[in-house]
Amino acid sequence: MRVPLKPLYMDVLLAVVLTGLTVATLVGQATADVSWPAVGIAVLSAAPIALRQRMPMAVAAVVLAALAAYSLRYGDIPNNGVGMVVVTFTAATLRPRRSAALVFAGSVAVTVIAFLKTSEPWLLSQVGQVVLILIGAWVLGEGTRRWARRAERLAAAAAQAVSDERVRIARELHDIVTHHMSVISLQAGLAEYVLDADPPTAKAAIATVGTASREALLDMRRLLDVLHVDHESDYAPQPGLAQLDELVNRTRGAGLDVTVTVTGAVRELAPGAELCAYRMIQESLTNVLKHAGPAAARVEIDYGERTLTVKVSDDGTKSHGYGGPEASHGIRGMRERAELFGGVLTAGPREEGGFTVLLRLPMDELR
Repeated sequence: MRVPLKPLYMDVLLAVVLTGLTVATLVGQATADVSWPAVGIAVLSAAPIALRQRMPMAVAAVVLAALAAYSLRYGDIPNNGVGMVVVTFTAATLRPRRSAALVFAGSVAVTVIAFLKTSEPWLLSQVGQVVLILIGAWVLGEGTRRWARRAERLAAAAAQAVSDERVRIARELHDIVTHHMSVISLQAGLAEYVLDADPPTAKAAIATVGTASREALLDMRRLLDVLHVDHESDYAPQPGLAQLDELVNRTRGAGLDVTVTVTGAVRELAPGAELCAYRMIQESLTNVLKHAGPAAARVEIDYGERTLTVKVSDDGTKSHGYGGPEASHGIRGMRERAELFGGVLTAGPREEGGFTVLLRLPMDELR
């Protein structure tokens, strides 16, 4: 089971705190045995909690075994058995009910053993109180597990809704463009054919072309209104590789050392391809600024005979969060944009440290 680093760090901190409290409580008790074996067993009742999300059942077994051994040998439970409450909650959160029930039964057994070995009179109410605490931990863990599953289902449903909406919008755009462009193409061909022989017909065909184009723009504007897109931004020219120097200068001004290398015969590309390459570089440099820590970036552009290759790499010391459920939305967006132009985008950590994003676009598709 893979656990993100931040929750793992929190578990390590929890284990350190509980272990410290356990040892401090043991040393502070006047009647407690503070020999090295006793301290070692007490530490085993709390320290394994650091790995509770990676190996919940193994951690539960070690903690309960340590508590049982301490109770049998010294007639008490270190730190009032807080470790078994934690492992009961963890098992209920991360494992099926049968496994959680097994950990709960083991915790109850340890509790009974501890009370049987004490020199104090047998008090059923004390056992019942501990059992109620364990039941509460089990119920809380079960509720947490259900909430996590519900959150996953909602996230999956939201992602599916976004995907369905993209398909619907794509179909609507396809219908709009296909219909109106077919009319424009036919009428333009007709106007060209009869331009000299029948000027009135040619004039009517040209008028139809104008009407169809205006209707297409109107339909697309209505679709953009539904999507709440700001039309004013549409009038600004889309950036391309010609504006790369401005992007690099802005990035350097933000504190990132950027080196640019261009190889091959530089030539003009289609606007969509220019925008794709520019956005890839922009997103990659932004990710370096946000996630790579102290780093320097390198942008390499190669105009090959058949392929445009754009590579952005850095020597940062931190992960960009590539792969898994925490994969970056920016990387997914860059990959989808590349696929629109028949390209391929890969991204991942470098063996020597840092991160690399590599874009390959077929040049035949860009002319």
